Amino acid sequence: MATKVRKIPMRMCVGCREMKEKKSLIRVVRSPEGEVSLDPTGKKPGRGAYVCREGECLAKAIRQKQLERQLNAGMSEAVSEALKAELEALREGPHE
Repeated sequence: MATKVRKIPMRMCVGCREMKEKKSLIRVVRSPEGEVSLDPTGKKPGRGAYVCREGECLAKAIRQKQLERQLNAGMSEAVSEALKAELEALREGPHE
């Protein structure tokens, strides 16, 4: 009996536009209330877009307004800074 090959979910990073494994990316979500935040679990309700875990891709996606387009949400400077800080904290946290 042949072993079943599992399909690996792929997503495109809105910063570098590369297709990567879903679990290697981080989701940015716009909640039904319109709040934009990072979603490390990938389970929050709302419209999502994916970025690489490197800060450069998030910065590029914000600079080129790709996140605003993907999430259909206006992003203030405060929201952009909060996302960058959240990503930095995630990158430092679990890799102890």
